Amino acid sequence: MTNPTKIKVLFRLRSLEMGGVPRVVLDLLNNLPKEKFDITLMLNLYQGELRTEIPKHIHLVRIAKGREDFSVNPILHKVQLVLRKLKLKFYEVFPSFLYNQILKEDYDIEVAPGYAEFEWILNSPNKKSRKIGWFHTDVSYDKDQNRVMKRINLMKKFDWMIFGSAQTRQVITDLYGVTYPNSSVIYNVINFQEAMEKSKLMEVNYPIRPVFSTIGRLHFRKGYDALIRVHKRLLDEGFKHSIAVIGGGNEMENLKNQAIETGVEETFNLLDTQKNPYPYVAQSDFFVLPSRSESYPLTVGEVMGLGIPILSTNVGGIPEMIDHEVDGYLVNFDEEEIYEGMKRFMTDQELIENLKKGMKSVPEKFDNSKIYHQISQVFENQYLQK
Repeated sequence: MTNPTKIKVLFRLRSLEMGGVPRVVLDLLNNLPKEKFDITLMLNLYQGELRTEIPKHIHLVRIAKGREDFSVNPILHKVQLVLRKLKLKFYEVFPSFLYNQILKEDYDIEVAPGYAEFEWILNSPNKKSRKIGWFHTDVSYDKDQNRVMKRINLMKKFDWMIFGSAQTRQVITDLYGVTYPNSSVIYNVINFQEAMEKSKLMEVNYPIRPVFSTIGRLHFRKGYDALIRVHKRLLDEGFKHSIAVIGGGNEMENLKNQAIETGVEETFNLLDTQKNPYPYVAQSDFFVLPSRSESYPLTVGEVMGLGIPILSTNVGGIPEMIDHEVDGYLVNFDEEEIYEGMKRFMTDQELIENLKKGMKSVPEKFDNSKIYHQISQVFENQYLQK
């Protein structure tokens, strides 16, 4: 029996800069049943490319301004950054002030959508709320054991944990012997319709084809350094093609320098973050994901929904998404295997046609309505346990 009163849910998030977790949160804010949940989103920073996409019916609480709203005067800008940092630190140390002065109400459920928000939720002065955590990370890749163990132990403190893939949860058991009885695996929603609509909003001119597009934060674990080396080898062997990398991050300068040193700066195109990356993918010939580590990347499902043949490393939750040589192509994270896979994409037309046929059933493969129902059930069950 459900309570006729709406369940009050608080999501906490650092910012709305382009990334997997903010996109997952925005999708849930748009699609969780309005008749069941009264949802508040609290942002530490009102910052990022996605901040204009917050649904109108969501209660928005902003702790601090984003860089977009700071002064262009460099000295004043630095002062604003320091003051913002002090403000956030104060509320982190004294969360009761944050809840009493800014939120001013209690919630039935408080949600940490990623590990960055774990301690904020667990330190909530609202002791009666049920705490739910989300985890999307493959811990086997992280070499910082202190950081891994801290996250593993924090997850034990939540009333319920949601893991973004079966592999994400299982690898913790395999490597550390830790299990989470109060948890479930719920895949992230893949919004095929939105990706399709946005893919048609502009034209992209690729002068050198075929084009392998790819999307991701420019981080070492994404494997773009390896992709440059494979790209160079293929070019040297006469396989004309180009790469389009959509994403920003702290590896940008390193990758630019590597591309120049390797002599592929004309064909390895670093396009930085794009608010709408879908036209770049939809108008490419193939998609390549050379990651060393992943969990359950939304991009994989979206690319499959767009009908672009995808070559991906067989890491994290990706084999839970792709059926090898049916609707995608899996290789180990190994430069030789990535090289052979990309070469096959450029030379084996029968394989490409088979993958395109297989991808036609992808929207039925990922049932979004089931996912919203699973999340709603978790929230309702936790509410009943208050």
